[in-house]
Amino acid sequence: MHMETKISEKVKYLEKLRHEGFNVPDFIYVPASEFKKKNLPELEAFLKKHQESYKVIARSAHPEEDLYKSGSFDSVETYADTGGIKWARKRIIKLAKTAKNLSILRQQHFNSAPEIELEHMGVIVMPFIFGTGVMAKKLWDHWEFGYCRDRIHKVQIEPYITSTPHDRRLLDLSKEIQNCLGFQCEIEYVIEKDGKIHVVQAKDISSIDILENKQSERSIKMDNVSRIRKRRNYRERSVYVMDNQAFYMEIIHRCEEVLSKYNEDPSCFNNILKFIESYESELESFALRHQRFAVLGLSINEPRNLFQVANHYLDDIPELQEMLSKALNKNLYHIDIFMSEADTLIVKDKFRINLCSHDAYGIDTVRNPIWSISWSVKRHDEVIKRLKEIGFKTDDTVGVDIDEHSVPTIFRL
Repeated sequence: MHMETKISEKVKYLEKLRHEGFNVPDFIYVPASEFKKKNLPELEAFLKKHQESYKVIARSAHPEEDLYKSGSFDSVETYADTGGIKWARKRIIKLAKTAKNLSILRQQHFNSAPEIELEHMGVIVMPFIFGTGVMAKKLWDHWEFGYCRDRIHKVQIEPYITSTPHDRRLLDLSKEIQNCLGFQCEIEYVIEKDGKIHVVQAKDISSIDILENKQSERSIKMDNVSRIRKRRNYRERSVYVMDNQAFYMEIIHRCEEVLSKYNEDPSCFNNILKFIESYESELESFALRHQRFAVLGLSINEPRNLFQVANHYLDDIPELQEMLSKALNKNLYHIDIFMSEADTLIVKDKFRINLCSHDAYGIDTVRNPIWSISWSVKRHDEVIKRLKEIGFKTDDTVGVDIDEHSVPTIFRL
């Protein structure tokens, strides 16, 4: 079947569930080929039916999307007109080329996911539903329900997982949907304030392996662990040691050289840009060498005083300062993308990562949930000294063990 005529599995499952009478929101599938046309009469007619919603949601629907993990491609809220849908599709494609590009490359490298032609991206358009996002799946002999993205309440809570949903109907409905589709699946719902349950997505997870864990060992104690899944207490990961304070100190040192040598050797400024680019290449190279990895943050968030110093060190040469500031801000973006690919963070307390629903409790988190291991701020100098004594280096393997009191211990293998 030609790729542009192949229909996304996401669309097929929604069509089947709608045909079987489940409460699937009204939706239309717009394949990539339709976006080449000047007019989109079917889409216009669909949007006209939903003018009570000033916005809709466009969900990615690439023909090969089912070969990637959930959350690899985005859903985008947009205005309920054809221009908004065209913009949303472009936005989904752009995110796949930028913020999600490293994730896509890693899945191609480690999971044999196929190279993907992003211009074949279709979209599913649904009315925007104001409500709480819930994902459900059956693991071993029990169902679990992950709650996140609560758009109803002003006071927000952290994402959480439970085997007892707030409404018994959710459990019964999930069983019925899995029986209907005939395979183990991950189901995404949106629940309105009045309790109405909408099925907005289903994904086949029957081929995804879920492993038990290993025995634990001991080394250096941390203070806290933040994790949503608490079933497993031990893991080993290749570690990237991040020290952005040292990185900025080197930038400032090189800026000093520029101020003293630029007139005689203009190439010394290009060396700064190459140094920044080499750091970004190092991050990507590490992420593509290790499918699952940890980040040990001696210094992760850019030290604000050093960041400001670096951004203004060359103010006397404005044309160079502008290029340096642009490169440093772009570097923050690369660091953020790299950090989002780590499933284990070992950092000073108060460092938080913003979890979307797939990051928090998607099917990929069953085997590899995100763990944030931290030490208290008051112990910072002591812990950094000890970590350096142990001698953690990038590409080492770190073990993490969590005891019965939820106290994490890390050690170098």
